[in-house]
Amino acid sequence: MSRINRPAALNRSLIGLTGLLLFAAGGLVVAAHFGLLSWVATDATLVPGTAAPPTWVFWVVVAVAVVLGLLCLRWMLAQLFRMPKSVTWYTRDTQRAGTTILESATAAAPVATDIETYEGVRSASASLGGARTAPELHLVVTAEPAADVAQLRRRILDHAVPRLCEALEVAVIPVTLELRFEEDRRASRRRTSRVD
Repeated sequence: MSRINRPAALNRSLIGLTGLLLFAAGGLVVAAHFGLLSWVATDATLVPGTAAPPTWVFWVVVAVAVVLGLLCLRWMLAQLFRMPKSVTWYTRDTQRAGTTILESATAAAPVATDIETYEGVRSASASLGGARTAPELHLVVTAEPAADVAQLRRRILDHAVPRLCEALEVAVIPVTLELRFEEDRRASRRRTSRVD
């Protein structure tokens, strides 16, 4: 799995853990209802007595609520797709004095411009991360609903990516492509398809 697609792994882990906890809790409740748990009295009230619980119980409930709230906030923030930050690459020329400085955003911009000229593409953004000798390309492409996904993917991999490889003088560049479909330029609804 790509490092840029961390939310997918987080979602699967949290949903699986939540499912296991709910399954276990449901099993315990059913077992308690049928009297299969020796330590649960079926005729007893849920909370003994009518007095308020000790103060520490309220503090524990508040602490658990705060921790759960922070975890939920972290989960929501992980859902946002963020392009990698631009990095600065330094290349030293062994035959001449001096250093070439290149921002990865500058190198990625022509790729997005290339892709925007493809048939069925409305907009594209590109970002390069990683080291100068082993860059990683991350693309977000918004296409028309009728666009041929296979053909668009093939065009990107056969045209835009090789041109970038040639420009950066590297043999291979791993690509992460997020393909979005937009019904209308003013439409707010989007269908999203992720291709790694």
